[in-house]
Amino acid sequence: MTSKRLSGVIAAVPTPVTEAGDPDIKRFLRHAEWALDNGCDALNVLGTTGEANSFSQDQRIALMEAAAGSLDKARLMVGTGTPDLKTTIALTRRAHALGFAAALVLPPYYYKGVSDDGLFAWFERLVTATADAPIDIYLYNFPQMTGLTFSPEFAARLKAAFPQRIIGAKDSSGDLDYASKLAKIEGFDVFPSNEAALSKAEAEGYAGCISATASVTAPLVAKLWSEPTNDDALEAASAARTAISAQPLIPAVKYLTGKLHGDSGFEAPLPPHMPLTSAQKAALDEIPL
Repeated sequence: MTSKRLSGVIAAVPTPVTEAGDPDIKRFLRHAEWALDNGCDALNVLGTTGEANSFSQDQRIALMEAAAGSLDKARLMVGTGTPDLKTTIALTRRAHALGFAAALVLPPYYYKGVSDDGLFAWFERLVTATADAPIDIYLYNFPQMTGLTFSPEFAARLKAAFPQRIIGAKDSSGDLDYASKLAKIEGFDVFPSNEAALSKAEAEGYAGCISATASVTAPLVAKLWSEPTNDDALEAASAARTAISAQPLIPAVKYLTGKLHGDSGFEAPLPPHMPLTSAQKAALDEIPL
């Protein structure tokens, strides 16, 4: 039996790392608890901001187990998508066994220019192989990273074929016209990645947002979600996102997380991401969070 469907402000939380490059579980849980206590309705664990694709399967599972063991599982979505189907199936099954509310699944992103029929066959195998582990599945549309876009027609086809499993999508394309088309699919919950979209959530039918910057701006974004017509809340959340996004996003979110907790141990990104320069940190220090 699947969890209650997610909605509202979902922070795509970063993954602090040890000097050896493993997930720093203690620091991860510290910030995850802060985010849930300060305006986030749920968390996206091991997404792009969480540097999921820089970790091994075992490292991902270790973090998943820690999150599920210490946090409210009904408020957790976890990234399980990888280029190969076997690993994606294994991570998705583990997410269900651990009690996560949902799995966020990238397309098999190595091969570009594949057809919708090919993508359908891949997701059909994923759903079939996890039929006895029926966790909610959200499509992760991030064409800037994957080189692939889930067309609205494809999303509707997949939803129609597996209505109890394919629940919605996170759209990180930045194209709100596209997100609006997805949101018109019946029973399909759409989460744009930009929190400014919350001001249009009711009109466009968005279920909320899944945002990297909400990891450190959670109180601002929560105010916008609760008061979508509040122009001051929209301006504050948008200004913070613009300023953070002006720097390399993952290192910027990690730096601000460390600043939030007074602990520079949060800052280190995994290669190929690089730590921020002093000038980049100084620019972020100007953001009123």
